[in-house]
Amino acid sequence: MRVYPTFFKLAFSWMDAEKAHKIGFEAIRCAHLSGVGRVLAKLTAPHPSLRTEAFGLTFPSPFGLAAGFDKEGHCIEALAELGFGHVEVGTITGQAQPGNEKPRLFRLIEDKAVINRMGFNNDGAAAVAPRLKAARAALQRTHAGVRPVIGVNIGKTKVVELDNAVDDYLVSARTLAPAADYLVVNVSSPNTPGLRLLQNVETLRPLLRAVGEAADAAAGRHVPLLVKIAPDLSDEDIDDVARLAMDLKLDGIIATNTTIGREGLVSGPGKVEACGAGGLSGAPLKQRSLEVLRRLKAAVGDELVLVAVGGVQSADDVRERLDAGATLVQGYTAFLYEGPFWAAGINRALAKRRR
Repeated sequence: MRVYPTFFKLAFSWMDAEKAHKIGFEAIRCAHLSGVGRVLAKLTAPHPSLRTEAFGLTFPSPFGLAAGFDKEGHCIEALAELGFGHVEVGTITGQAQPGNEKPRLFRLIEDKAVINRMGFNNDGAAAVAPRLKAARAALQRTHAGVRPVIGVNIGKTKVVELDNAVDDYLVSARTLAPAADYLVVNVSSPNTPGLRLLQNVETLRPLLRAVGEAADAAAGRHVPLLVKIAPDLSDEDIDDVARLAMDLKLDGIIATNTTIGREGLVSGPGKVEACGAGGLSGAPLKQRSLEVLRRLKAAVGDELVLVAVGGVQSADDVRERLDAGATLVQGYTAFLYEGPFWAAGINRALAKRRR
């Protein structure tokens, strides 16, 4: 497994980050289409001891892939073959959009971090929905027992004004909920102007209520609904969101999204400044995301499922989040640095500890 960091240094570290991501993404997809992925799946499948119950669903492992890697549902089956217990697709918007201008993805290799200002580039809800439906059916065929779970992360279309945000989210909810195992309302990306203002509880309440009702009606069943929050919220705002989530009887909270902060980086100030604006993810986010998780756990107890994400690199990090109150844990940035067998390695270490 430790061969990959050397391969990354030689093959990808010098390359434009978004181009490197696309090459890696297509390689994973090709492995699936060629049949290699199905062989790998026999080696990477999570041990049965890792099965986890959350909001009425059974996950093969508590460890999954966060939103951002597969933005449009092209690679769900292939990623499941690498051992992820769930794959969260998105962020998807009501309308197709190209995202922000390039370059918009930057690596801080010394920090094992990434800065992105992608801007929710995606094909739109109507184009993504059939892919989700097909992937879900395929996973049901290939997994006789517990299949990997598909989460769907939805956000606001950039050109839609904040006053019309609820209607825009409802387009995505109604279109995508029938094919989703769970749904996430993303109000915490720093890369869509004004989006984080929706985290204010007065604005968030009608949004979450409307999305939940629309999703259940469209799917003809209860679709678990979660909200994803930023690490930059004050402790008081975190408490407010926790109370709101319990009041609305949401199924869970995902903590946390990327940060606009730049504290504690090893990379030189000039290099960081050259990247420009965007959300920082990866190892530097670990401590704050853990603090937010612990505060949420103290506020909600066992009433809500907490999903931890931010700075997760190793099995020890996953165990730390589970011990701190998370039911599920997600990673993304370390996947870029650790390679395709990252999830399988974490699963093996978790299973060994449990046995």
